[in-house]
Formats: sequence, structure tokens, C-alpha cells
Amino acid sequence: MDEYQGLTALIESAWEKLNSSDAGRRDLCLDVVSDVLDTSRLAQNDVERAVERLVAVALSGESYEVRESALHAVCTASTHYELPYRVVEPLAAGAAGFEPLLLAYVLAVLGCSDDQAALPIVERFLHHPHSEVRREASEAVTALHWNRESAPDKTA
Repeated sequence: MDEYQGLTALIESAWEKLNSSDAGRRDLCLDVVSDVLDTSRLAQNDVERAVERLVAVALSGESYEVRESALHAVCTASTHYELPYRVVEPLAAGAAGFEPLLLAYVLAVLGCSDDQAALPIVERFLHHPHSEVRREASEAVTALHWNRESAPDKTA
């Protein structure tokens, strides 16, 4: 088994264990997924599938800790891979329902999306009552503006 197959097998094993009734065990499974994403060695399609599953967990009725681990893993992926907006868009749609710390993760991911569709969602949180949320919203807006201005002119 080569390294890539080992990494994908590790993620698959973590997904299987995610069905455990023990929230602490589910939390640890998501940490494994995050660690694998942190290697930057997965194929784009495997990353997108993993992130779609992580987004579903983040939006589920799971415990706070499990949802935080899922969002942490999505953030990890967003720093190592280009995530298409369609993969993280459900987080944007559900952003208002997240607790402040979890919302900060969502805003960080949206800021990394390079998609201007995220801008109006992120801007809504610039005046949020929690300073961490405001800071992440501001950083995400800056990143999205920078990405728009530094993108090559597609009409050239």
C-alpha cells in the first residue's frame, strides 16, 4: 500500500468510526480526518468529498465539540486546498445558526473560498456582538477583496 492509499484508508476508517455512539470517539475521528487533510497529499476530489461530509457534520445536531472538530478540519482543508464554493456553500447558508466560535471557523473558510458569492454573507457579520466573529469577518472580507483584485483579468 502506498502513502496515498494509506491516507485514504485512514480517512475511510475514521468515517466508519464516526458512527460510534460515543461523542468523544466521534470527535477523535474528525481529528484524524483533519490530520490527514493537513498533509496536503490528497487528490482534490477526495478532499472535496471529505469536506462535504465534514460540512454535513458541522450542520448536524451533533455535540458542540464534534461540530467544532468538523469545522476545524474544514478550516485545515481550506488552508491547503482550493475548495470550490459549492462545497462550502451550505456553511454560508447556515452561518447565522452557528455559535460565535463556530461562526468564526465558517467565516475563515468562506474567506479562503476566493468566491465573491461569499462576500455579502461575510459582510453581514462585520458588526456582530462578539469581537472574534467581527475579526474573522473583517479578515474574510479583506481576503475576498484581495482575491478579487489580484485575480487575473478573465477577459484578457
